Amino acid sequence: MASPTSSASVPASHHLRLWWRRRGRGGAVGATFTVALLAAALLLALSLYASSLPRAPTTPSSSSNLVGLTLVRRAKEKGAVCLDGSAPGYHLQRGSGTGSQNWLLHLEGGGWCRNLRSCASRQKSVLGSSQYMERQIEFAGILSNDKFQNPDFYNWNKVKIRYCDGASFSGNVKNELQNGTKFFFRGQRIWEAVMSELLLKGLRHAKQAFLTGCSAGGLATFIHCDNFRTLLPKDSRVKCLADGGFFLDVEDISGQRTMRAFYNDVVRLQDLRGRFPHCGPNMDLGQCFFPSEVVKDIITPVFVLNPAYDAWQVQHVLSPVASDPQHSWLECRLDISKCDSNQLEILQGFRKKLHDTISELKHKKDWGFFIDSCFIHCQSLNSLTWHSPSSLRVNNKTIAEAVGDWFFDRREVKEIDCEYPCNPTCHNLVFAKPFKA
Repeated sequence: MASPTSSASVPASHHLRLWWRRRGRGGAVGATFTVALLAAALLLALSLYASSLPRAPTTPSSSSNLVGLTLVRRAKEKGAVCLDGSAPGYHLQRGSGTGSQNWLLHLEGGGWCRNLRSCASRQKSVLGSSQYMERQIEFAGILSNDKFQNPDFYNWNKVKIRYCDGASFSGNVKNELQNGTKFFFRGQRIWEAVMSELLLKGLRHAKQAFLTGCSAGGLATFIHCDNFRTLLPKDSRVKCLADGGFFLDVEDISGQRTMRAFYNDVVRLQDLRGRFPHCGPNMDLGQCFFPSEVVKDIITPVFVLNPAYDAWQVQHVLSPVASDPQHSWLECRLDISKCDSNQLEILQGFRKKLHDTISELKHKKDWGFFIDSCFIHCQSLNSLTWHSPSSLRVNNKTIAEAVGDWFFDRREVKEIDCEYPCNPTCHNLVFAKPFKA
């Protein structure tokens, strides 16, 4: 089975070869050049094509916005450590001018580990140890310091908090030994330790603060949003945004609840049941971990940013490999334009489930959402999808414009896109292979 342990929000260049496709022009962009073309024309065409591709955050240009890694001080004394026992880390870029007292925090994503074997694998990667983390990363999209790419938050203090605990910053298991091997399930302590450091570095004086996260980090944003609010001055504006983090509790194409079974294992392994007060005695452990349950207790305003055809969820929630022994979904999982009519009908049902679940949030007047009809996953960290001349638009608004309007109360934002393939501004992912298992 293609397990949901994949690092869903790790830059796509780590997992797959992809091309961004703008519907309606995909044929022209992806067309094969014939050998009859003049060499000069070929080189020019390739140069223009390459310039249109989005940059992966880990392959910055010479003029990139690089931000260094800071490791949490005295992490081991606090028991706030990654899966392997190393200190967790974050990247901090100081704000300036009118943004010097405003803070934007981003919780990194990267799937989850459901058992000791998968957690042991993560111990030897950026998702389980700071020993493997890049010492500098590029800030783009909502983290960019370019006013044209990030008009509302470009000059804020911005922080990217690295993810290395395997359970969306929520575990707190005291026992280090699991079957004779050391594992540290300390996501909650990592959250607390990082917050403590940032508060001392100026977060405690924030006039405005925005907690965001992508994928597993989006789920973590739901989990920690209200706690984040309590850390800050009562008169400050505090809100949260979950990008690609609204994972659905649905049956897959074989009738199994693969994602719930997966979450059952995560919750059991890291002893999370007591972490969620909304979790009733008659509920499966895994149900407690789904955003549809977590959001029921949230008081702080939250913005839900999600594609209706989330590529990661299509591959791992709706059509995991084990649910498709005949491989009839293989092409559809890689490229939504290759889905047949029956598969599209199932995808529209998946979209409806998301819309039905989101509709329950409409009574929360200070909440917002932007549900587009693209085949993609996580859209706030890429400048092309966040805010650019060729960005996705819903009701003629880019994601950055919609989020900014909502955060600053310029208007109510509850945008729901039409059904695929209605939106010609979508940038749909095309995979050479699914997100890494």
